Amino acid sequence: MSMRKSLAVDTTITLDVNGSTQRIRMCATRTGLPPLVIVQAGPGLPVLNEVTKFQERLRLEQQFLVAYWEQRGCGAASRADAMSASLQQQVDDLRQVLRWLRDETKQTAVVLGISLGATIALRAVEQEPGCVKSVVAVSVDTHTVRSDDAAAAFLEEQAVRVGSRRLSRRVRALEKPPYVDPAAIQRRARLLADLGTIERGKTFNALFREALFSMIRTYGVVGAGKTLRNISLVQRTMLRELVALDLFAAPPRLTVPVHCVFGEQDALLPATVVQDLPSAIIAPACTVRLVPNAGHMVHFDQPDIVRSITVTA
Repeated sequence: MSMRKSLAVDTTITLDVNGSTQRIRMCATRTGLPPLVIVQAGPGLPVLNEVTKFQERLRLEQQFLVAYWEQRGCGAASRADAMSASLQQQVDDLRQVLRWLRDETKQTAVVLGISLGATIALRAVEQEPGCVKSVVAVSVDTHTVRSDDAAAAFLEEQAVRVGSRRLSRRVRALEKPPYVDPAAIQRRARLLADLGTIERGKTFNALFREALFSMIRTYGVVGAGKTLRNISLVQRTMLRELVALDLFAAPPRLTVPVHCVFGEQDALLPATVVQDLPSAIIAPACTVRLVPNAGHMVHFDQPDIVRSITVTA
């Protein structure tokens, strides 16, 4: 039986969040389950088109009322919403979503944040402790300069190790960080994906085809076009401020447990982050797990591990 057929709750709600129109899809196998909020990677990446993939891999609806939150400017949102995105705005939006979800369910939520979404989650939960039970931070973005340096070193090493002239040319042609242009960061993403560091076993083209098909299925052809436009708009709006991202300069202070999960094959992960993060995040408990055979998208590469951590968080 498919997850869709076994859902007792499957509804999409439209909210006005700080002057922006945003959607949340709520799914669960039965009523009364505790809430869990998915805060998608980014900037600019939609989540409603990936609901089926989340459900097939992680099956979180069996333990939670899962709230798939489409962030400001993502998906088929308006151009104005996309251009109003910023790191602080996404944090403020998540705070309002968490308060809404607490009022709706009368329960505190687990927050599952991915990459930049995990950074947003940490900052939002810091200010809304009464709404949240715990945070699971997958591949959390902590320090842009360190991550850029780690990725550059990885690409240079691979160019030498593989011995491919084509790969060497692609690495040499890549712009140097910092990345403030969507096209440049997407070129790096293509290289990292083709080398297996984003989602194991999938090239950039395979991931793009999968994403495009899911966007058309979810938003329609016109909506998929808007979604692709919005990815570039949000990135163009946010990348410049993300150059200075440094979670260690102003460590998050939370009153709930934080569980960080990273993939061993994530080229954006500097070794120092794994060492420094537990002492940098101020929380009742802060665990860090490094997962083998996983890239940046640990939750898709090793879903059973991430599911286990989330269910017990």
